[in-house]
Amino acid sequence: MDFNMKKLASDAGIFFTRAVQFTEEKFGQAEKTELDANFENLLARADSTKNWTEKILRQTEVLLQPNPSARVEEFLYEKLDRKVPSRVTNGELLAQYMAEAASELGPTTPYGKTLVKVAEAEKRLGAAERDFIHTASINFLTPLRNFLEGDWKTISKERRLLQNRRLDLDACKARLKKAKAAEAKATCEGDTVPDFQETRPRNYILSASASATLDDTSCPPSWSEWKEQYPGGWRPPCLFLLPLNPSVTRARGCLSLPKDRKLWNDEVDKAEQELRVAQTEFDRQAEVTRLLLEGISSTHVNHLRCLHEFVESQTTYYAQCYRHMLDLQKQLGRFPGTFVGTTEPTSPPLSSTSPTTTAATMPVGPSVAGLGPPGEAALCLEEVAPPASGTRKARVLYDYEAADSSELALLADELITVYSLPGMDPDWLIGERGNKKGKVPVTYLELLS
Repeated sequence: MDFNMKKLASDAGIFFTRAVQFTEEKFGQAEKTELDANFENLLARADSTKNWTEKILRQTEVLLQPNPSARVEEFLYEKLDRKVPSRVTNGELLAQYMAEAASELGPTTPYGKTLVKVAEAEKRLGAAERDFIHTASINFLTPLRNFLEGDWKTISKERRLLQNRRLDLDACKARLKKAKAAEAKATCEGDTVPDFQETRPRNYILSASASATLDDTSCPPSWSEWKEQYPGGWRPPCLFLLPLNPSVTRARGCLSLPKDRKLWNDEVDKAEQELRVAQTEFDRQAEVTRLLLEGISSTHVNHLRCLHEFVESQTTYYAQCYRHMLDLQKQLGRFPGTFVGTTEPTSPPLSSTSPTTTAATMPVGPSVAGLGPPGEAALCLEEVAPPASGTRKARVLYDYEAADSSELALLADELITVYSLPGMDPDWLIGERGNKKGKVPVTYLELLS
């Protein structure tokens, strides 16, 4: 494998320079370029959006699939890019058990018939649950996952690049500051020698002119020749800070300082040029990151639309469940102790055990034998007369839609006449309005004295 050693060394030096800058900032030993308040607000909003999106996603997954093992299995299938196998819902499994129990216990018995009808209802509930899970996964969970695995990863990558550009910029500022300080010190003190290694990045290599070495074959100059060439006294080598020894200087490949201070100016100019480049790269990366962070607003709009679709699918699911259970309730009968297929008469509930004391104090009329099934109740109610003990007035609290022909539809704030019949559910009364008559729920009424 072909390695570029120069590039590897350069990258390692840049990484080390950033690490030093970051550490010095943490200990308060270096200045840090601060972002503007609006940029900080965008960063905080993006982080908040990411955190809450993760929480909502996880809890929605728990809502749709409470079984953690099933969730892990679905996650693995998704990562392997394979279709998730169809799984039986809890309602469908319950329906299967009820159907098998009815088949074994006898589908013609009252209990068997009821098991069959409940099994059919549970099967429909399971199918509705399956449709809800599928719809919610596509319309709600998938957009949230796409944001976390797509847009947010891009934002995080650009934010890391911005952090590196900021560290480079601050390191360039620090080098320029040190170079100017050394130049000012050298101007005041003629014998001061700059430590260029402190003002350059760790991976910096001096130019050819600055790192030129003496010829290995040449003889080292005498001490008198050095003093004549540099009247001000010669200085230590620029890179290694070795003792004043010309032969050691030649052996190490270093060159003593030039007579003038042009090298100081070159060092400051290079530091300023690097600072301008670092500032340009930082500004460009900050603008790219800002545009991505401002796109969080579009993410919120998209998530809002998905949330509306999730609510719609959930509303549809619960409406289907209510309709299925209402149909089951009608099939099983609305009165306690009355089941489909049974012909045994039911005894009236005791008033002492009734949770509703209002119906126990109502005037009681003659009993109706065929009050059990809804269809027969509508025929018998036409022949029922108000009890001799009298009736009571009641005010309707809420609108009520009759479920079948044996019930009386109600409108809020209207007044009706009510009374009770032996054998009735204490939660229901017989209501009359004009020539119309039917059962009404007690909870929808306010009995007047």
